[in-house]
Amino acid sequence: MRMTNDSAAQTRGRPSLARLVLLVVLVFIGGLNGATVHAQEDGDVGVQDVAAAGANDAVAEEISYLSWAAGSLGWFYGLVFLGLSFTLVALFVMNTLTARRENVIPSALIESFEQNLDAKNYQGAYELAKGDESFLGHVLSAGIAKVSSGYSEAIEAMQEVGEEENMRLEHRLSYLALIGTLCPMIGLLGTVHGMIDSFKLIANTATGAPDPQALAQGISTALFTTFIGLILAIPALAAYNLLRNRVSRLVLEVGIVSEGLMSRFQKKST
Repeated sequence: MRMTNDSAAQTRGRPSLARLVLLVVLVFIGGLNGATVHAQEDGDVGVQDVAAAGANDAVAEEISYLSWAAGSLGWFYGLVFLGLSFTLVALFVMNTLTARRENVIPSALIESFEQNLDAKNYQGAYELAKGDESFLGHVLSAGIAKVSSGYSEAIEAMQEVGEEENMRLEHRLSYLALIGTLCPMIGLLGTVHGMIDSFKLIANTATGAPDPQALAQGISTALFTTFIGLILAIPALAAYNLLRNRVSRLVLEVGIVSEGLMSRFQKKST
């Protein structure tokens, strides 16, 4: 009976020992897994640090947009577009000042000229119009100079001078249209030039792929020249059309005002 009890006690002790061994194995395996996870996390952090450092270096080495544009245009296209831009601004300012109503049809000239005609001071009216450099002044001086030959001759002389002055104003405006036409053509020339350089690089590459930076240089030249050409052409053509319409309206008004001032001579001739 005692031997039976001892055997039972030993049987109950064996599971305890097995459980202890199993617990040690599980702890050991858990430690290995934890170390592996930490190692992987450390490796991921290291990779992320390297990637972040590489990205920072790439950002630090990135050139500005202005430097990239200047390098893509080159000295030739850069100087050409710079000269055209300054010329465009100067022509726009000059034509805008010339097309002002007070420079074409001065109200002071109309008032003084009419007062001289009312006072029958025709010589004073002629000298007043002759000394004025405006569009209306040139037309009135030509008309009153021919009024002694008849009203129709005076009107004809005013029309001739009006056509000459109108041509002079439109001649200045035509340079805006010229710039608006030339800029896209120069941009197209740069486009063809840049694409030729890019394809030349591809043709000269015997093995492998061509250098991406060198290939991008030709493509950026093609794109930037077209872009700058359009940037200059669009405002140039818009300014030309707006100012031309304004000049046409002022020329029509000069004809109406001048004929109205000279109409009193028509009454006298009849």
